[in-house]
Amino acid sequence: MRPGPAPVDGSAGVERAFDAPFGRAFYDRPTMAVARSLIGATLVRRTPDAWRAGRITETEAYVSGDPANHAALGPTLRNRAMFGPPGTLYVYRIHQVYCANVVTGYGTAVLLRSVEPLFGVEGDPRGPGRLCREFSITLAEDRTSLLDGPVRVAPGFGPAPRIARGLRVGVRPDANLPMRFATTDGRWVSSPRLRASSDGRPGRVGQRIGAQWAFAQS
Repeated sequence: MRPGPAPVDGSAGVERAFDAPFGRAFYDRPTMAVARSLIGATLVRRTPDAWRAGRITETEAYVSGDPANHAALGPTLRNRAMFGPPGTLYVYRIHQVYCANVVTGYGTAVLLRSVEPLFGVEGDPRGPGRLCREFSITLAEDRTSLLDGPVRVAPGFGPAPRIARGLRVGVRPDANLPMRFATTDGRWVSSPRLRASSDGRPGRVGQRIGAQWAFAQS
């Protein structure tokens, strides 16, 4: 069992997780390491009238010198959160939906792609737009702190998940790099998905998906 809070078993459990989030040092590390470490962590959202929580199941890293990185050309009004301190939330809008990112350094971040519902989430949070919709994350949360803001990330609980690493989704071909991480149990992973085979390693979901994913070594 991993150290961390007790299972999120009600609003009191969610509140405990919200009050014990990761500190700045968790985010102030190489982006790929943070993207992997976020798998299995607990995403918690507080609104004036509700608590919501989920286990992070899928992420994507966006690093320096990355042509798909929103910060590749420097600061703008849209991406200024990416130049804030590690542990800042960067939210942007695309195709009428919002996407949430965890800032790890100057111009680098991790996209939160999917979560497994734990508390207060009634819809399907697989995919970055659906995740933000189910957690009521909008531009109002852009530039807020994951340390003490309305959206926080806390340590996970239970056995550490097995993790696969694969190609990012929806980026231009020269940026289609293996910077996507997900649990090998693909029930709460966005499309294209993977399945765990009998030995716990990623199995194929069609030839193309089998080629996309590899077991992520620790």
